[in-house]
Formats: sequence, C-alpha cells, structure tokens
Amino acid sequence: MKQNTSLVPVMLGKNFGLAAKVANTFFKIGQAHLFPKVNSGADHFKRLALVYFKLTGACNLRCVMCGQYGDKGVMNSCAAEENKKTLPLETWKKFIDDIAPLKLTTYIWGGEPFLYPDLLPLCKYMVQKGLVVSVNTNGTLMERFAEQIVRDKWAAVFVSLDAFRDVNDELRGKGVYDKAIAGIKAIDREKKKQKAKYPALGIVTVVTNKNYLYLDELAQASREYNLDIHIYNLGTYTNSSIVAAQKKFMKEKLDTDIDCLEAYNTGYNLGIDGKKLHSILGNVQNKNYGHTILTVPTLNPEKTHTYYAELETPVRSRCPVPWCQANVNYNGDVHFCADYPDYILGNIKEQSIKDIVNGERANLFRKTLHESKDGMAPGCLRCYQNMLFGKKVKGY
Repeated sequence: MKQNTSLVPVMLGKNFGLAAKVANTFFKIGQAHLFPKVNSGADHFKRLALVYFKLTGACNLRCVMCGQYGDKGVMNSCAAEENKKTLPLETWKKFIDDIAPLKLTTYIWGGEPFLYPDLLPLCKYMVQKGLVVSVNTNGTLMERFAEQIVRDKWAAVFVSLDAFRDVNDELRGKGVYDKAIAGIKAIDREKKKQKAKYPALGIVTVVTNKNYLYLDELAQASREYNLDIHIYNLGTYTNSSIVAAQKKFMKEKLDTDIDCLEAYNTGYNLGIDGKKLHSILGNVQNKNYGHTILTVPTLNPEKTHTYYAELETPVRSRCPVPWCQANVNYNGDVHFCADYPDYILGNIKEQSIKDIVNGERANLFRKTLHESKDGMAPGCLRCYQNMLFGKKVKGY
C-alpha cells in the first residue's frame, strides 16, 4: 500500500512550488523522528512543519462515530457555551503573520469549517502569506463557495465520506452524500472553468464496522468525481482499559485530568474481519480509479485484524508530533494532540506561538513522551496523528 509521501507527486502535478513546500513538510517530520530534541533551549518553533486549525467547534452533522458530536462526543453537552469562544478573524490573521515565515503546511478542520463565518477571507489571507492551505469538510455547505475556493488557490480540499449513498447517510445523516458530492462536482467544474489545477480534491473515509464491507462501492462511484486522492483512515479507537491507563499517565506525569479519549471508546471497531477488510482495500488499490489511494496506517495484511481486535498492541511508536506540529483550537488554546486537547500548552490570545511551543509546558510534554515506553502515552495506541506520522512497529 502507498505511503503518506504519495501526496508529494499529487501536488507536483499541481505546482512545483506547492510540491516543494509539501516535501519540506515531510522532511521536517522526518527530522523530528531522527532528532527529537528534548533540551529546554531548543527552538522548536522553527522546526514546525504542520499546523492544524480547528476554526470552530460547531457542526451541522451528528456522525455517529465522531469524537465531538457522535455517540460519546465531548461537545454534546457543552457546544452552546464552547462555540461562543470562537476567535475573530483578526486574531487568526495575527497568528498567521507569526507563522508565515515558516512557509509550512496548514490543515483546517472543525466542527465544520464552513460554519466559521470568515473561513474564505482567512484562507485567502493564508494563501497570500505563502502557506499551504488544506481544508477538511463534510462538504455539505461547500457548493456555493466553489468559485471563490478555486480562485483563491486553496491547495487541497478533503471531503469526509464513509460509503456510497445509503450507508454513508446512515452514519452521517439523510441527504449528506448527495450534498457532499454536489460540492465536489462544483469544485471540479470551477477548476475546468477557471483552467485551474487547485485545489487537489480528496475524500477521507473512516473505517468502522458499519461501512467496511461497502468500501469498494464508494471507490467505484469515485471514478466520476475527478479526485486526486482518497484516504482510508482505519479509525481512532480505544477501550476502557486504555482510557484508564491514559488518565493515570496524564495525572501522574503531567498533572492533567483528561476527558476527550473516552469519546473514541465507541465499539465501532468490534467485529471487523481483518482479512475481509484487507482484501477489500487491496482490490481497491489494485484497480485504477484515476487517483491516488492511501490507507492510514498502512499495515501488514496479517495484522489488520490486530488493529481492531487488539487495541493494546502498538502498530506505530515514537510519535513525532510534539517536535514538528501544533494544533490551535477554536478558542486559541494550543495543544499537540489534535483529537485530545486536554493538555493545553498556552493560548495565542495571550502568548506568541513561538513562546508557546518553546515554553515550559511544551518541553515537559516532549520530555515525558520521549522517556515513556516506545515514545508514547497509553492513549497514543490508535491516535490518528500517531498512525499517520509515527514509526512503524516491526512486523506491522
């Protein structure tokens, strides 16, 4: 199966300069693997390769497996109050000015980013500042903005779809599939109309026990959409034992209480037949659908079952994220772990991002993780960022 660096040739087909920036991102992540500096005097700011922007916690969907609004979503009981804390455009622009000299890659998500009222002017500003702008969306609100998205040269748009129409809508809501496809088609039309190569179009599929038998149907349908990439995310899963271990670890090592990991203790991993899943994914990758297909993480075929049935077994180790990445939440809080924003490093309303990522709390986190078994905390075992960037465990 193809590796994450397959993104580079995809971008090369769009623009050499863009491809060079994406390649530099992977280079910096590789450096973080090889040289994870833990001394407090290191300048980790200049080593940043990728910054995630969670612009809003608000979302118009209630996808069952979502860690925010799904069955156990952390936002279910607090969304109204939390969404009042969303940062204004000017605060984000000041932050962009701080990171722009790094010419790094950015990944915008939510919630649903199209619910952030100034998404388009913010993205335009980011592109003008030389950043690689990629946006993850459920796609349902995108169609009417297609002209401006193409004109403003977003680098990539990733639309979340989990299966073909009926199965997808069972997981994400009635009518979601058709609205998302309408958005994808609108972007494709505008690219042709404007004779543009931007943005690269992608689909991200989260594998669960509700959709894994039907992944080939979505792949077949995707032939029509002029995609550039399709990412199959094997899913973020945990169980009660891992949650308990992570709570103990974070309290003892970092004096932090956690809430977010339990949101991924959903059971949607249970009963997935690893042999069947790998056969389906293998068949998909062996056919030519006209675009690149990635699986995150790539696994030894014999170990696919382990990924879902033995959650305590590591398949990736030595997460490099604290040495090369940062996540900024909708309220300005900065943290390393995208899906688990419990350990807060600082807030961009109060400090510069450079001071935050070079600060005492950030350095303590790096040191703690580096000294832990396999360079991970217990909650890292199926974390998406670790699956995407962690070191492949031998045999997996």
